[in-house]
Order: sequence, then structure tokens, then C-alpha cells
Amino acid sequence: MKRGKYELKKRAERREETRLRIARATLELHETVGPALTTRSAIAERAGVGRPTVYSHFPDELSLGKACSALDLSENPLPDPGPWGEILDPERRLGVALAELYSYFRRREGLWTNITRDLDLPGFRDNPDVREIMRPIFAHRERMKETLAAGWEPSGGLPLIGAVGLALRFQTWRTLVRQEGLTDEQAIELMVGLVKCRARE
Repeated sequence: MKRGKYELKKRAERREETRLRIARATLELHETVGPALTTRSAIAERAGVGRPTVYSHFPDELSLGKACSALDLSENPLPDPGPWGEILDPERRLGVALAELYSYFRRREGLWTNITRDLDLPGFRDNPDVREIMRPIFAHRERMKETLAAGWEPSGGLPLIGAVGLALRFQTWRTLVRQEGLTDEQAIELMVGLVKCRARE
């Protein structure tokens, strides 16, 4: 390889390493202080770079937020609803799904506590960049809900879908486990029971 091409390759590798370091610093701050309180100065300090370097790699909040979200989802993916659809019994399917989801919530509790808190802030929640960054996560949640609402007899309509949606919420898991003192297994049993009751009506 000619020296010029080698230097270009090394420069590209260093640039990608810096980009990843900035995205990781952003994610770590989201886990500790939350997205709404994360500043460019704090990101630069944690990543060991100057603020101009952060802006060079991520000129706006949308590009930075997408990189941060993509990093977390690649390292800590949300449960995949695909295999759930292969479980014919809807009650068992819901139990399996909630076990996977609640385990995920437990691992990512710090991050999701901050995200849900910040999404209650009108200025943050109504920001179009935030909506765009969260769009794939919300779409994934809808796929989970559709998969888990299928197959109940009678169908239960919107109330059933609402009960399934409630069971899928991080706030539900956190309320039951952190505030009411339930184990994950007890929380799952309670939520499955709620959906069963809704399906029978």
C-alpha cells in the first residue's frame, strides 16, 4: 500500500474512533444525568476532545442523538418480537416476552429512568429532533404490542391492546418493582393476569 493511501486509511480510522468515543461519552451522560441535561461541553470533557471536535463530527443534536441511540441499540438491543410470534398460546407468549423485556429494563434502568423523566418535559418532548431520534424505538414498541395482542379470544379490542401496552411500559415495570416491591416474576404474573381479564370481557 502506498504511503498516501496508508495515511488516508489511518486518518479515517482515527476519525471513526473519535466519533465512537464522542457517541459513547454522550450515552454515558444520558445514563447519568439524562439527555436533557447533557451538554456539548460535558460530552467533550468526557470524550477527551474539544468542543469544536464534537461539532465537527456531529454538527447538530439530531446527528449526535441518532449516533448515541444507534450505539446503545447495537450494544443493548431491545428484545426481538419476531420469535414471540411463533408461540401460539398468547398467554405464554406474553409471559416470555415480558421476561425478556423486564430483564432488559433492569439492565438499562438508569438510562430509561432518565429518558422517561426527560420525555415529561414539554420543551424536550416536543422537540422534533427528539421525536425523530425516538421514532425507531417507538416503532419497535408498536411491533411488540401488535405481536402480543394477537390471538386472544375474544379479541378484547382497544382495551386489550391498551392492557398489553401498559405491560410493555418501562414505567409499569419500575412502579411495580421499585415502588411496590414486586419481583420481576410477580410483575409478569400480574400483567399477564390483567391482560387475561381484559380478554375475557
